[in-house]
Amino acid sequence: MEASKTWLQRTIGSHRLLKAFIFLLIDMSLCYPSEPQGELPYMTSDVKEVAGKSFDYIVVGGGTAGCPLAATLSEKFSVLLVERGGSPYDNPLVLDKRFYGFSLIQTDEFSSVAQDFISTDGVRNCRGRVLGGSSAINGGFYSRASKDFVNSAGWDEELVEDAYAWVESRIVSTPELTPWQTVVEFALLEAGILPYNGFSLEHIEGTKIGGSIFDIWGTRHTSADLLKAANPKNIVVLLNATVKSIIFHGNGNATETAVHGIRFIKSDGSTDQTYEAYLNQPKNSTSSGDVILSAGALGSPQILLLSGIGPHKHLKTLNILHVLSLKGVGKGMKDNPCIAVLVDTDPQSRQPEPPQVTGIAKDFKYIVEGGIIPISFNATRMPIAAKIAFPVSEGKLTLNSTDPRQNPSVKFNYLAEEKDLEDCANMVSLLERVAKSQSVAFYLGVKHQNNLMASTDEQRKFCKENVKTYFHYHGGCTVGSVVDDDYKVYGVKGLRVVDGSTFLESPGTNPMATLLMLGRYQGIKILRERENFSSSFSTQQSP
Repeated sequence: MEASKTWLQRTIGSHRLLKAFIFLLIDMSLCYPSEPQGELPYMTSDVKEVAGKSFDYIVVGGGTAGCPLAATLSEKFSVLLVERGGSPYDNPLVLDKRFYGFSLIQTDEFSSVAQDFISTDGVRNCRGRVLGGSSAINGGFYSRASKDFVNSAGWDEELVEDAYAWVESRIVSTPELTPWQTVVEFALLEAGILPYNGFSLEHIEGTKIGGSIFDIWGTRHTSADLLKAANPKNIVVLLNATVKSIIFHGNGNATETAVHGIRFIKSDGSTDQTYEAYLNQPKNSTSSGDVILSAGALGSPQILLLSGIGPHKHLKTLNILHVLSLKGVGKGMKDNPCIAVLVDTDPQSRQPEPPQVTGIAKDFKYIVEGGIIPISFNATRMPIAAKIAFPVSEGKLTLNSTDPRQNPSVKFNYLAEEKDLEDCANMVSLLERVAKSQSVAFYLGVKHQNNLMASTDEQRKFCKENVKTYFHYHGGCTVGSVVDDDYKVYGVKGLRVVDGSTFLESPGTNPMATLLMLGRYQGIKILRERENFSSSFSTQQSP
């Protein structure tokens, strides 16, 4: 009798016992955010409340990295956080897990929480346009970067750990797997993505359950929730305002440009009027604050270009006053190629589901997940998707308008390099084994079929015709090209970039956890830098 059981039936029995044991060992403090939550800081959409005022720091972009960064800096300094979108807190399409994915299909030109763009490769993509950024529209899957990524970045490991923990105690939960996510878990194991790692926030090879920014009640906790940790007396959040450019002024050093503030407009386009906000200029110290761009892999290079920082020839075509030649601005744009296979035969009306489990395979090269996504307000599909974690193909970002509300032009050159195409073909083979597993067939109530693509040529052709985005695009202001190891823009005093545009590769299964961490991490680094400078300055001034 035992021998006649299917692989799935045998696996379910042992797997359930293993999972039950693992969950008994999990620190249940992660079942929901454990840190006491404060109140959100003051928020306004009235640009006149901010216009003409000065702050110690101005953070441009209230997204995944920008919110924890602003919250941290506000502990000791005054901060203006400028977000081009509105608040997520009155929008069920953002907050309610039942409506996962709907924000991606309800888009418009200037006000929707997700802004569509199509790369010149012809691939549809999107970016967040709401306080919380992409953490307000993504699948909410939380998983850290690998140890190798942290070491390669040259980050302080102890501070990285502290910054991750700070985020996790406030917005990260342990998910309760749905039946479909359990089936995906079985399918990943059946396809040979081993070992089984149970629940883990670490980036480790095999199949695992990750963290989630959806809590056990199905409420999304975006990066905006981290603003509850801010000092409310030191921070103002300006919503629905789009930064147009950076203001520069001479600082007596002919070889260095200095930042004075920002110019911004209303995001709704109701007026052409430009407003300004400034950095405080301390009288008794040469140490001052920064304008910090956290506008994402499209927004940050776009703002630099609009401000006259970038390739002179390109800026000249749009009559933008050239301030500084930095040829790396807009270069090194990458997006992880994705291939998705639909396991259902027709659209259904199922409950949308974000991914809760992931398969990390072939020396961390492939990431495989499954979900249920809406294609309209009354129909869903069930894709299993995989991405190449380390693509070598790259493209560039350029301006096609001086209107900061318009998307820049971007080309990622998906699969342009032979290595990427070869990796994609191998990935398709793995993806097919997951999608056509006995586990998936059993769940869908269909006959198991093992009719995989016969040749590498067929797989390569499939890749070229079906490549999509995994929404993990990065680059444009990379470390070593546009910013230094402290995320300061080369040749400019008082300007930094802290977001995914600085990455040479996308960390972990997805970049959200590391971007959240990076905002906190860099905030602490800046606070320490200012503290050390103040101590040194005081010592020098002592008689």
